[in-house]
Amino acid sequence: MYDFVVVGVGPPGARFARRAVENGHDVLALEKGSIGEPLACSGHVSTDIWEFTGAGAREDLLQNEVRGARFHVDGPGSDAYPFYKDEVVSNVIDRVGLDRHLADLARDAGADVRDEHTVTAVRESTDSVEVDASGPDGIETFEAKMVAGCDGPRSRVRDALSLPEPDELLHGVLAFSDEADHEDFVDVHLTAPRFFAWRIPRGDAGVEYGLAAPPGVQVNKHFEELVDGYEVDVSHRCSGAIPIGPPDRVTTRRGFLLGDAAAQTKPFTGGGILYSMTCADHAAREIDPDRPTTLAAYEHAWRDELEREQRLGHLIRRAYSLPEPVQRIGLGALSGEIGVHMDRPTSAFSLEHVQAMVSSLRR
Repeated sequence: MYDFVVVGVGPPGARFARRAVENGHDVLALEKGSIGEPLACSGHVSTDIWEFTGAGAREDLLQNEVRGARFHVDGPGSDAYPFYKDEVVSNVIDRVGLDRHLADLARDAGADVRDEHTVTAVRESTDSVEVDASGPDGIETFEAKMVAGCDGPRSRVRDALSLPEPDELLHGVLAFSDEADHEDFVDVHLTAPRFFAWRIPRGDAGVEYGLAAPPGVQVNKHFEELVDGYEVDVSHRCSGAIPIGPPDRVTTRRGFLLGDAAAQTKPFTGGGILYSMTCADHAAREIDPDRPTTLAAYEHAWRDELEREQRLGHLIRRAYSLPEPVQRIGLGALSGEIGVHMDRPTSAFSLEHVQAMVSSLRR
């Protein structure tokens, strides 16, 4: 019997597997396909990402450095409102490579990481869980003290454990063009209904274009308008669901959720890599597979970490749907040098941000 079976080996699953093994637990981690594929997430992350990686990761995975964003209330070529720092604030990385790197770290720590294993059933009892997975050798059943559902926004583990779903699922689309672009600004368009679209330069790796919006919006139509506005040909198109708003409960007696399965994401961008791995660290620190009551400590710890950020993030997202004249006034008044951390909306109230705004006004 394993201490934990981890379902899904994206960033939260790989991070939890690594940390749990380092804490002395036996861990089996299952990924339904090849680790890192298919791509369904942007590679634009804060520089904090390197705190979760191993030696040499930055040299292998970094594609571009970013120090700001240009906001638009219309399409490509429209007026831009820049927000920036005089230093690098975020990185663009090889997203598939990140997943594989994190999985390798889990393996190196001692986790049993297996790809090409699709979980088909999860059965929870008082003392253990059973997980059925279809792999190269057919159906196998694994027994563990606990199961970690790290299997994305449409989590099979969540459904099997009868846990509630996120508040909403957005529809996101990504595609890439081949032209090299080392510019240090991303572009954000508040033109997608109730969310936004983006353009991210990836150095020699090309440019990423993306758009996300709630169900019912013609996402593909709006995405075509975006890339037509930039007059580019794109390929490697992919899409997926983006969970927003965590449910009231992400644990049962013998199971818990991490990452997109728990909607541990930023409401104002949909990103969740840093949030999910932070929550994975809380899970590894708090959960004892021999003491199911410790799951309550995990629930408390991750919500205490993210609750204020997510609440403020929801308020920021509401601004995406303000009337265009109001958006222009607001962006014009606030644009310039900032001291805000891209993953921490509460940093808008920090001394660093206040000093940056005062400095910007003096120029």
